[in-house]
Amino acid sequence: MTFTPPPTVTTRPTLTGTFGMSASTHWLATASAQAVLERGGNAFDAAVACAFVLHVVEPHLNGPGGDLVALFATADDPTPVVLAGQGPAPAGATREHYLAEGLELVPGAGALAAAVPGAVDAWLLLLKDHGTWELADVFAFAIGYAEDGHPVLERVCATIRTVADLFAEHWPSSAAHWMPGGRVPEPGELIRNPAYARVLRGLIAAGDSASTREERVEAARTEWATGLVAREAAAFAAVRHRHSPGADHAGVIAEADFAAFRATYEPATTLEFRGHTIAKTGAWGQGPALLETLAILDGFDDDRLDPSSELGAHTILEAQKLAYADRDAYFGDAGLADEPVPVEELLAPEYIAERRALIGERASAEFRPGRVPGVEPFLPPLRTEYTPPTSAAIAGIGEPTVSRTGETRGDTCHLDVVDRWGNIVSATPSGGWLQSSPTIPALGFCLGTRLQMTWLEEGSPSTLRPGKRPRTTLTPTLVLRDGVPVTALGSPGGDQQDQWQLLYLLRTLVGDYTPQQAIDAPALHTTSLADSFWPRTWVPGGAVVEARLGDHVIAGLEARGHVVTRVGGWTLGRLSSVGREPRTGLLSAAANPRGMQGYAAGR
Repeated sequence: MTFTPPPTVTTRPTLTGTFGMSASTHWLATASAQAVLERGGNAFDAAVACAFVLHVVEPHLNGPGGDLVALFATADDPTPVVLAGQGPAPAGATREHYLAEGLELVPGAGALAAAVPGAVDAWLLLLKDHGTWELADVFAFAIGYAEDGHPVLERVCATIRTVADLFAEHWPSSAAHWMPGGRVPEPGELIRNPAYARVLRGLIAAGDSASTREERVEAARTEWATGLVAREAAAFAAVRHRHSPGADHAGVIAEADFAAFRATYEPATTLEFRGHTIAKTGAWGQGPALLETLAILDGFDDDRLDPSSELGAHTILEAQKLAYADRDAYFGDAGLADEPVPVEELLAPEYIAERRALIGERASAEFRPGRVPGVEPFLPPLRTEYTPPTSAAIAGIGEPTVSRTGETRGDTCHLDVVDRWGNIVSATPSGGWLQSSPTIPALGFCLGTRLQMTWLEEGSPSTLRPGKRPRTTLTPTLVLRDGVPVTALGSPGGDQQDQWQLLYLLRTLVGDYTPQQAIDAPALHTTSLADSFWPRTWVPGGAVVEARLGDHVIAGLEARGHVVTRVGGWTLGRLSSVGREPRTGLLSAAANPRGMQGYAAGR
């Protein structure tokens, strides 16, 4: 049996050129990134400009109060580097405090779910160290859209409509900001965010007395951590407000938490697969689960790696269940974990062989983490449904990312940029969705909710602890060949992010698909894992598939025991990618057609 041939017609071409390529989840952000490249900026200048535009034009998908994970390499050094813009739990975020508040889970909305915002500082760090542009020039695109307005997406309007009652009854500052006059904006209507524009202008002004570009950016970092944003966010969060379980609580984040955080660089975790090096974050993210899945699949023949066939889809789903069980049992922030996360052991050939041997002809409905000598696996609460202690839970929030069936209820952004010199970056910013917590009037944005990925149970590497990063789902990817980056890719999608990227990697590296062919091809993912988002349920043996996978394949999966949810043919996956062929300098880019807002550009 051979790999399913790629589609002969794609929704758009794989772009090729030699100057520069950009791709993101919104066309205005992609166009802004490309404009920076056209005016002489490098990939890092372009990525930062793109990211701040995404704050303005996709506020339901990310915001300045959220977080960021990126992987990048420079033209001078091809070694993949992780940019860690995931802030930790505030000093006051103890499990004892949350339990005393009557909570069983960290809320999915409200300031108690807020980690220290990390995205803005991370972008500024990248710009300072690897960019070439002045901060005012980089911010000009976002400031323009915030002050002059941009045409609001239909999905932004739909999100606001979903939580309109919450805003009106419990979050009046959000109602004032997003529903002026009590009205949900219409798709295409120009909306503005002058408060956020003032924040950006304040960051620029902080460096007015500095003598170098780097000092001016560093001054903006200090202003962000110790100035207006920290003061206003801490004071606003301290006022009791409605949280997702349906009760009112005050946040615990303080000015000192902002001042204590700075984004960092970290080495990537890597795996060799079919002649390529796949680079991911450490196990404070979910990235190593993709590496474990690839390692398991690498021991099978190519026909079992084809997502479009019954046997391939079954094998992929089963491998993912095993890898994600290990994620939920072992992954967490090793910086404060009682035991280091055993990533090397989880990727060791002997261990991988044991895991591979568990894949049979039938679908498993069990939670099956492996056994690592000397490390006790955490067994998360496995709920198929959850009823909060109060019956007044917020309607329309719950899981704030892509739903299990692929429908967008919030989500995340993604961007990729490569320039003619060989600089390349893949970044996944998220959090601070407009529906995360009440809008802070002086800032024009709200805090994020990443702490919902921590447990209030003892014994997990991801148990809530002050100063500890939550195990994020943000997980961009770099692919290298012969030690040189050739692809940057990623996707929004919560627990699905690496599952959808896996399909891309299998189709391009094994099936010889072009990037756009791989993005367009039918997608699927497992829901047989402990959900990273409130209310943290799971579907034993669950699988979600696009109907385009075909009746024969879907019926075959059901016959094997998979609990299949069939969704629309163009529902799953939010992938984008850029690439560079080192031998020729030829660049490429591709973007997701689903949702009708992601675009690639380049020449």
